[in-house]
Amino acid sequence: MESFEQLAAQYEPMIHQIMHSLNIYKNKEEFYQLGLITLWHAWKNQDAEKGTLLSYAYSMIKGNIMNELTRQNKQSQQYSYPKEEFWEFIEDPSPFPASDPTHELLTRCGLLSANQMKWLQYTLCDQMSVKEIAEKEQVTPSAVKNWRHGAREKLKNIMENYRFLED
Repeated sequence: MESFEQLAAQYEPMIHQIMHSLNIYKNKEEFYQLGLITLWHAWKNQDAEKGTLLSYAYSMIKGNIMNELTRQNKQSQQYSYPKEEFWEFIEDPSPFPASDPTHELLTRCGLLSANQMKWLQYTLCDQMSVKEIAEKEQVTPSAVKNWRHGAREKLKNIMENYRFLED
């Protein structure tokens, strides 16, 4: 039995031909490695009674590469990654920037206390837990839970009044 290195060198043109037939132009090295890994699996699992290694390896390599293309295509459709220039224009990811009218309304009108605003901002903007907020503000988690309770009640009342005005 020949070594895998010899086999890989012998089947390298076939892997490149499969990649070419599938119009792979991105991540060529990744797909070539996938082809080599699949070739190794085909080499180890090949049963001479069922056919030649050439036909078995060809179908396995092409099938695995097509499966990977499908997986990557689904992922690219599912997730949208903005171009690098997009991130240059973002100044503050907070939904409550200083010039935001909602933020000003909630603080100036006294609808939420300073601590309740802290809880809201830490929770929504920074995705922090009650425990993390308590550590950051150097208070007990119970105090943060009280801020949360008060803020939720006030925001609930605001939303109910808003719905009443819309009707």
